[in-house]
Order: sequence, then structure tokens, then C-alpha cells
Amino acid sequence: MKFFKLFFNFYINASIHVAIAVYAFVRVTEQYFELDHQEYFNYFIFFATITGYNFVKYAGVAKLHHRSLTEDLKIIQIFSFFCFLATCYYGAQISLKTLIYSAPFVLLTLLYAVPFLSGFHKNLRQISYLKIIVVAMVWAGFTVLLPVIEASREVSLKVLFLCLQRFLIVVVLVLPFDIRDVQYDAISLQTIPKKIGVQKTKRLGLGIMIFALLLEYGVNANDISKNVFMIFFFTTLVFLMRSKMNQSKYYSSFWVESLPIIWYLTLIGFYNL
Repeated sequence: MKFFKLFFNFYINASIHVAIAVYAFVRVTEQYFELDHQEYFNYFIFFATITGYNFVKYAGVAKLHHRSLTEDLKIIQIFSFFCFLATCYYGAQISLKTLIYSAPFVLLTLLYAVPFLSGFHKNLRQISYLKIIVVAMVWAGFTVLLPVIEASREVSLKVLFLCLQRFLIVVVLVLPFDIRDVQYDAISLQTIPKKIGVQKTKRLGLGIMIFALLLEYGVNANDISKNVFMIFFFTTLVFLMRSKMNQSKYYSSFWVESLPIIWYLTLIGFYNL
């Protein structure tokens, strides 16, 4: 039991779960546009997510406490290094065009963690409201735009609409995290729940998800995908509406981040009925 708890904590803290969620979003995109399974690209996205998330989460901590890192953090650093090597390996297997298009999203990830504003004391994460926009843009770019480019498909209006929908969905998925962190965030960090309150944040999330639902029915002619999206829509709203500041430890970091995985598995299940 103790081993399972240690493994599960590592699974969450080392960003493996969030990487699977991003991978699931990529597979949903492949399903929507009937793309061939792009194994090297998918592995690239998976390992790049682990590398990027761990860099964002632990770079500052490692800098401040590099001589007294906990054993867990040292293990995560070593694990992240091997994931970075895997990212480089799989990145070398995908097209140069995809790598070029990925550059702006990689840069956003770096600037999200590395201070470069106000005399190099402030990063994008510390700018009011920009945190959630940057995260949503990076997820939308990596999980919708890049798979289409790697498959040498045209970036059509439908692709752009799906990018917008994915952006909106990720914004809503971030809201439970922001609600959780209201009591911990610095006063200067004006997240949506801190600015307008928890209840108004939930109503905003509802409005955003309704818009995402309208996009689904406006651009997707596939009945199966639309029915599955309805399941995802209501499941996401349940988790959003049940969000509170005093959440259980894994409410957001495991259950909310599982929603893209649930979407993909449900989609595959319906197609295989």
C-alpha cells in the first residue's frame, strides 16, 4: 500500500498524468480529422509535456534549494532529464515544419517560467489573467495544430475552429485549479476566481463550455463525436461546479486532468461499438 502511494504521488508530481491527458487530446484530434496514428509525433508530445511541465513546476524550486533538494525532487529531475532526451530523439523523427511551428509554443512555455520582465523578476505566469491564456494556447497548439501539420494536412477553417474549441476547453479545465489556489496565490497574482469570485467563475466556465458545445455542433458533422462530446461536456461541468477552495488533494491534479483521457476513451468506445 505504501509503495502504491509513493508510485501514485510520483505519477502525479512527475507530470506523467498530465502528459497522458495531453496525449489523449492529440488522439482526439487524430480521430476528428481521421489522421493516421503518428507514433513518433505522439511520443514527442508525451515526453515534451513531461519535460515542459516539470521545468515550469520545479525550475524555481531547484534554483533556490539546489544544495538541499529532497530525494523525491532529485528523482523527478533525473526522470525529467531522460524525458528530455526522449523528446530530442522523437523530435528528430518528425518533420522540420512541425518543429518550426512548435517553436512559438515552446517559447511561451519557457517565458511562462523564466523571468524576463520588470528587471528579470517577473514571468508570464505572474501577469494577471495571462497564465490561463498561455496554458490554453500552448495546449491548443500542441494538441490540434501540430498533429494536423505533422500529417501534412491543410490548416482549414475547421482546424482553426477546433483550435478555438480546445483553447476554451483548456481554460475551463484550468478553472478548478485556480479555484483551489485562491487561498495560496500571491495577492499580486489576479486569477479569475480571485478577481470575480468562485461562483461567478463557475458561471463563466459554464458559458465558455456552452460556446465550445456550439462549436462542436457547428463544425462537426459526425454524430458519434457530437454525442461523445455531450458526455464530456456534462462531465466537465460536474467537476467545475463541484470545485471549491478546500478540495481533496487529487481533485484537480488527478480527476480534472483525467477528463481529456475520459473523452478519448469514450470516443474510442463508441466507435468500436
